Amino acid sequence: MASVPHTQKGVIIEKTGGIEVLQHKTDLPVAALVEGQILVKNDYIGINYIDTYFRTGLYPAPHFPYILGREAEGTIVKTGGGELYGLKEGDRVVWMGEGAYTEYTAVPAAKAVKIPEGLAPKVAAAALLQGLTALTLVREAHHVNKGDWVLVHAAAGGTGLWLVQLLRSIGANTIGTASTPEKVELALKAGATHVVNYSSEDVKQKVAELTGGRGVVAVFDGVGKSTFDLSLDVLARKGSLVSFGNASGAVPPVNIARLSAKNVRLLRPSVLSYITTREELEQYSKELFDFILRDGLDPRIHAVYPLSEVARAHADLEGRKTTGKLLLDPSK
Repeated sequence: MASVPHTQKGVIIEKTGGIEVLQHKTDLPVAALVEGQILVKNDYIGINYIDTYFRTGLYPAPHFPYILGREAEGTIVKTGGGELYGLKEGDRVVWMGEGAYTEYTAVPAAKAVKIPEGLAPKVAAAALLQGLTALTLVREAHHVNKGDWVLVHAAAGGTGLWLVQLLRSIGANTIGTASTPEKVELALKAGATHVVNYSSEDVKQKVAELTGGRGVVAVFDGVGKSTFDLSLDVLARKGSLVSFGNASGAVPPVNIARLSAKNVRLLRPSVLSYITTREELEQYSKELFDFILRDGLDPRIHAVYPLSEVARAHADLEGRKTTGKLLLDPSK
């Protein structure tokens, strides 16, 4: 292994705000390892909407300066001893945690898994957080069965495309929503049964037509504030509204009595609470990688941005200029 430098390139924030608070640095210290940690030289870093939530202050950063980023793939260049779950120097791994917007990250070994043979570079970084989010949503938040009718908002977005592809593999009838003809086409190609262009069509009416007036058994809603009422309206009796994101803003406080009209369930899950144990992470990661290798699920990488241009990447994501996954290259 090449020697590990003392300093590195990375991105920090020292306060919350717009993209102007993102600071690209070339002299950040490389973290020292403690027991149970591995040092990963990141090759590709995943960008997720949660990064913008911490940047804007929607989610409070634990301290400042703070390094954004929740996932990356790369190579282990050093280990800190203790329980490493079979991981060693030289292994290609993908991990979930904190502090990904850097060249090197000290990662708890419990939060990293080996990348299987046959998985091309970039795929694991593009797949892990959004893929595991989608997989745990359809397995645990609302267990979807073959033939079920479900609705996926923002079906051409990052997690939306994972949901659509997984639901196709399960055999569900998926209604997606999207804002442009291009995004409609993308969601259809990914496996949606029907896609409604909400810019020109009435989503509630279309869902009623497609389901014979019954509604859908589950809505997977990563949009938040602007779609919440619609999501409740289109649910079938005893259905589930799975609200997992805030792309349009946080959902305001809800009067719980609204759920009783159709005995519906309301969930606000987090993928991290579904993969808390090592066993859960390994189980779901293996299932996700199997879906990719067996069924050809596509992470749909929109673009790879230089880490130094992270502000442009955030602007593109928040401006809805993207479809699929955004990655960062920390070497640039």
